[in-house]
Amino acid sequence: MIELMHEACLVDGRWVTGEDWLEVDDPASGRIIGRVPNFGAEAARCAIEAARAAQPAWAATPAAERARVLRRLANLIEERVEELAALLTLEQGKPLAEARAEVRSAAAFFEWFAEEGRRAYGDIIPSPSRDRRLLVIKQAIGVVAAITPWNFPISMPARKVAPALAAGCAIVLKPAVQTPFSALALGALAQEAGLPAGLFSVVTGDPQAIGLELTTHPAVAKVSFTGSTATGAKIFTQSAGGIKRLGLELGGNAPFIVFADADLDAAVAGALESKFRNAGQTCVCANRFYVEAPVYDAFVERLATAAAALKAGPGQEADSRIGPLIDERAVAKVERLVAGAVEQGASLVVGGARDAAGPRFFQPTVLCDVSRDMAVVQEEIFGPVAPVLRFHTEAEAVALANDSPVGLAAYIYSRDVSRIWRVAEALETGMVGANTGLISTEAAPFGGVKASGLGREGSRYGLEDYLEIKYLCLAV
Repeated sequence: MIELMHEACLVDGRWVTGEDWLEVDDPASGRIIGRVPNFGAEAARCAIEAARAAQPAWAATPAAERARVLRRLANLIEERVEELAALLTLEQGKPLAEARAEVRSAAAFFEWFAEEGRRAYGDIIPSPSRDRRLLVIKQAIGVVAAITPWNFPISMPARKVAPALAAGCAIVLKPAVQTPFSALALGALAQEAGLPAGLFSVVTGDPQAIGLELTTHPAVAKVSFTGSTATGAKIFTQSAGGIKRLGLELGGNAPFIVFADADLDAAVAGALESKFRNAGQTCVCANRFYVEAPVYDAFVERLATAAAALKAGPGQEADSRIGPLIDERAVAKVERLVAGAVEQGASLVVGGARDAAGPRFFQPTVLCDVSRDMAVVQEEIFGPVAPVLRFHTEAEAVALANDSPVGLAAYIYSRDVSRIWRVAEALETGMVGANTGLISTEAAPFGGVKASGLGREGSRYGLEDYLEIKYLCLAV
């Protein structure tokens, strides 16, 4: 058993269990790897009350002291990269190389916000009168509730926990039931780093009961959620009665636009990075490929050749590039989308079926002759499937890319800098990658527009979401 694998929840600095359990399996084999408590509203309430009690002293702690704790946590994560990556791959399935990168990303968020928390600057405003001095200060918002998904089980919690703690907040985390162990390991390392009890609790269990408590408890000042747009809308509604601050990082349907003047080899490499990382189970992965007509056939051929070379297999195998999908329902969805596209006239270039590696593995798939009304274009695929559509003009490419209710990320490949600027500004997304398929970093703001959510994570903008602005008017 991995040392950092805890079959208990962290509540108010104590590891607690109950009588009811949730089993967690390895998606590559289906084998049960462990269990965690199946808690409900009461455990969440205890964690919230502990956070409310611990938060004022933490907020009053000098930012430099808070930074030292966060840096220690970042260092501990770096020191345990191999163990954490093995745990992450065991419960989530992604290749070990990707798991290591995710663990290092989690450490980077704690390192970044350790320093950024020291720069929560206020302002002195020039007064319109002689007898007033106007000041602005920033203070911790209070208790934060965080709900994270299964596709990035340690970096997603880190993106929420790091800025919350840096700002002086306390936080209660509800990880996904499919991948709780990485979040629990993060809690254990936070204890080892010296974080005071109660400031960071991790509660596993019933998503409905715990979610309702986190979104309605009067002590919770902010709710941060990453997941589907449908669940985000529910959280939005549940939180409305308390007028809570919301951070919602929701679904995506990222367009990947390749112009005729693009470097096709670079475009294919970027497509592989964006589409097939984590077996296509990322909210920012390329979902719809729009390729200009003169290079359409060449791009499809090169992408299909590259995709066919990606080996599917358990993440522990050194040459594995495509891990399993998270569960049977995810595989069934991908099968439905591919079959529906083929029935409506799309051509299967490569892949298109479950892989021999196991029942939850799906072959890297490329579809051509795809039309905009197909479900594989309209829905977020969350699997290793690349539907490729043809366009003829820049204006058409932008219109097709913006034809979605969501707007998280987009990608452009072109050698024309003027075109890149025009298209990037015209795209209705929160993030744009130009000649790159990888855009996430702790130093830049992550988030979307339209139905892709509210707020930003990472960067100095991410810290602002955990701070309240207070204005002071002093008579002199």
